[in-house]
Amino acid sequence: MRGMSKGRIWILLCLLLLTGRGMMLLTGRGLSSEEETKFKIDGKVIELDESNFDSAISSFDYILVDFYAPWCGHCKRLAPQLDEAAPILAKLKEPIVIAKVDADKYSRLASKQEIDAFPTLKIFMHGIPTEYYGPRKAELLVRYLKKFVAPDVSILNSDAEVSDFVENAGTFFPLFIGFGLDESVMSNLALKYKKKAWFAVAKDFSEDTMVLYDFDKVPALVALQPSYNEHNIFYGPFDEEFLEEFIKQNFLPLSVPINQDTLNLLKDDKRKIVLAIVEDETEEKSQKLVTTLKAAASANRELVFCYVGIKQFADFADTFEANKKSKLPKMVVWDGNENYLTVIGSESIDEEDQGSQISRFLEGYREGRTEQKKVAGPSIFGFVNSLIGIRSVYIIVFMVAMLMLLRTLGKDDEEPSRVGTSDQSEHARSTVSRAENDEYRSGEKED
Repeated sequence: MRGMSKGRIWILLCLLLLTGRGMMLLTGRGLSSEEETKFKIDGKVIELDESNFDSAISSFDYILVDFYAPWCGHCKRLAPQLDEAAPILAKLKEPIVIAKVDADKYSRLASKQEIDAFPTLKIFMHGIPTEYYGPRKAELLVRYLKKFVAPDVSILNSDAEVSDFVENAGTFFPLFIGFGLDESVMSNLALKYKKKAWFAVAKDFSEDTMVLYDFDKVPALVALQPSYNEHNIFYGPFDEEFLEEFIKQNFLPLSVPINQDTLNLLKDDKRKIVLAIVEDETEEKSQKLVTTLKAAASANRELVFCYVGIKQFADFADTFEANKKSKLPKMVVWDGNENYLTVIGSESIDEEDQGSQISRFLEGYREGRTEQKKVAGPSIFGFVNSLIGIRSVYIIVFMVAMLMLLRTLGKDDEEPSRVGTSDQSEHARSTVSRAENDEYRSGEKED
């Protein structure tokens, strides 16, 4: 160490810090946990840290974990809602426990769970995590979470049970009810898509129920979208391939309003997106267009039809070069990532005879009369996950420090007397400082 410059000593210290803390983040390994903690279901929110997190996850079949930061405003508003929901969820036949982790304090644990925004909610089902995107008001949160502990396929034996099933399911998931279908026909797909929809088979029902849900023969699979007052009927064939295609197409309504929640759903849909951009989606003329889009969507199920108002989501609309000065409604076909297409001659549509104009737009798209462009901002994934995680920060800092060390060692071999200048030391210090600031800011995505 005697012949080593201050600059090299500083870089080596940085590397030791990064390999000690950063490599634990990269590998997901931390300090050994304390002896397994005993937990009980008492309707209170459990506080977790690095010493008892794994034990809690393994102790409960269903546990919802709130990763929060004390300074986060959204987190402070969420906390009382979780306190209110906890005793209700604890009394379910299959209880759901609520826990919380101070992700700002226990950053190693947060990094291992890939937390890059506050608050982040994850539900662990038999130890397997799924990010929670549902409502956060206590009453709605309880109804939403009941989905995760419900049977894969509910069996309904009367009109009253059908009605109760629809009412209790709420409005956040689509519903699929097989009338006159055997449970075995739907069981595999119900298990596969349990996190995305409710599934049931009705064994006994009256003609009144058939009229209510608008089907005239059995077997029939009815898809309901309660939030959008939509339903679709499938009469077969009931081979799993065709059944799955129908189910996947009905996870979304015929015409999807673009917001943060629906962007999360669109991430999992591989279809191209026909997007109509209007000035204000609540205006009567915009709602008229939405009705026309639904008709087009019903006849073109290989595409997803969406709409967005500049007034409601200006930043999103701006990525397609659409603003209040643009000729609206503007029509594009988006791949959900970085590229979209405009159809030459059908870049926008007028208020009159919109059905014919949309048909010409789709015809031009299929015939290739298009111009490809790139979105001016984040992709669909960028809007949902706009910042890199803490782990990525450490990877970058570790690589930068390694390059600095190699560069310094090279200079040491060539010019020993000039290694370790104060400029190099200051540069290393500023690099680490910037990385620490980035780590802190990465948690502010939602707040």
